[in-house]
Amino acid sequence: MTEKTSAAGRGRETAAPAAMLYETAVNPTLAINPTTITQGLNTMINNTKDFLAFGKANFEAITESGKIWAAGAQDLTKQVAGSAMTSYEESIALGKALSAVKSVKEAIDLQSTLGVASISRAAVDAKSLADTSVKLTEQAMAPLKARVVVAIGSLKKAA
Repeated sequence: MTEKTSAAGRGRETAAPAAMLYETAVNPTLAINPTTITQGLNTMINNTKDFLAFGKANFEAITESGKIWAAGAQDLTKQVAGSAMTSYEESIALGKALSAVKSVKEAIDLQSTLGVASISRAAVDAKSLADTSVKLTEQAMAPLKARVVVAIGSLKKAA
């Protein structure tokens, strides 16, 4: 027996039960109310379309959130790099100033003054970085929050 014959044989074997199913289940339903199956199929198709649209909107929200996050992370990196560069430049200036001092007391006073200024600037930079991070998180989460609101609304409507 060839594979083609085997497949044809299996097709004949399933045709009889399928015809019987049609005659015993589908045909009587059509005779009672022919629009029932059409309405059921239309409902199923519409629900599938709604489900796909919902999934597409979720994907778009995730994509938008990722774009916002990437742009914000780039800005945060620039801010950190700028702060590090400023700190480096201040260290170089301190080194030059220390090389020109005439006494130990003058060196200690200079180092103390610049140390306090450096700590103050670091605190301001840290606060700015934290504020920017919080804003970025809120902005990146906004598209996702909107989708959650839509999902909850859909669930309430379905219930």
